[in-house]
Formats: sequence, structure tokens, C-alpha cells
Amino acid sequence: MKSVIIVDDHPAICLAVRSVLEKSGRYAVIGETDNGQSVIELVREHKADLIIIDLNIPRISGLELIKRIKNQHPAIKLLVLSAQDEMVYASRSMQAGADGFVSKSKDLNAILSASDAIMAGYSFFPRDVVSGAKLNDENQIDSRIEKLSDRELAVLQHLAQGLSNKDIADRLFISNKTVSTYKVNIFEKLGISNVVDLTDFARNNKLV
Repeated sequence: MKSVIIVDDHPAICLAVRSVLEKSGRYAVIGETDNGQSVIELVREHKADLIIIDLNIPRISGLELIKRIKNQHPAIKLLVLSAQDEMVYASRSMQAGADGFVSKSKDLNAILSASDAIMAGYSFFPRDVVSGAKLNDENQIDSRIEKLSDRELAVLQHLAQGLSNKDIADRLFISNKTVSTYKVNIFEKLGISNVVDLTDFARNNKLV
């Protein structure tokens, strides 16, 4: 039986994921947490075969967490479970070192299928992301997003959700000054000058 840690700040999601995995008889959930910092501590204390990670978590962003875990514990398999846009975040997750990506819009059985595939040594990502296929006009993502670092992308999301600089600093465990610096960089890279336009940009590109 494979051991699993679930990282998500929504208790209902954790419960649903735990249920579908443990009912299969192939997985045992050995820990749950709602933030990136505590999962680092959990991994030190418990031997996990698989970690299921939501990208939008406090303290350490999901993408940064993937990089840290893969650097420190390369044998652990990482599956991203996210409500964010597949084309942007599945690609970012793959680049960070994740082994798979499942959208929260999918059926719960997709989590089980992805977990089985990953533990069998395969990757599990949307086909278009794996093939690098170009998006059609309907799903076109603005190329400016590629200019943003993973941390800038996380700050952009929080700004578009209406969080203040202080709220973002508390959530990402960084200083207000650092948030302000990221904000300036984001505006410059996207060619926008205010949060209203930033929010429109995020919504148009399915970042929130």
C-alpha cells in the first residue's frame, strides 16, 4: 500500500481525495495539511510515496513547494490537483518537477487514475501540455504570462482576487516590501498600470 500526503486548504477536498484513494485499497493517507511549510515538516517525519498538492496554498506556493520537495526528496511522486487553468498551470507544474496534473473540474476517479499512473512510473498531464501543441484561438493564453516567474504568478493571482499587499505577504510568508516589488515587476512585464486592469487580465486568461 502506498502512503499519501494531501496538501489543500479546503477540508472538503481533502476528505473527498482521501475517500477515493483509500476506498481503492491501494493507498493510505498518512497526513493532511493546508499549507506549504507544514508539508515540508510532514515529509521529514513520515515516509510518503505520493504527495497530492493544490497550487493555491499559503506559506509556500504550490509551484515552489514542488521544486523544494523534488530537490530534497526526488523519489517522492508529486500530483498537482488544481482549479487553475490547465494550459498555464499544468505546464508550470511539469517544469517545476511534478509528475502529474489533474484539474479539480474532473471526476474524482481521475485522481485515482493519475495516482496509479504516477506510481507505475508514468507521468499524467493533459495531452496538449505534453505535446506542446499550440492553443486554438478560443483557448489562447497571453504570451506575456510566460514572462512571469512562479512567485510573480502567485502574487498576480492574489492581487486579482482582491487581497491587499499585507494579506498577500501573510499568505506567502514574505514582507510587504517584497510584495510591492513583485507588483511593480508584474505591472511592467504585463504592460499594465493598475489592479483593475490586472484583474481583467487574470480573468481573461483564466488565472482566477
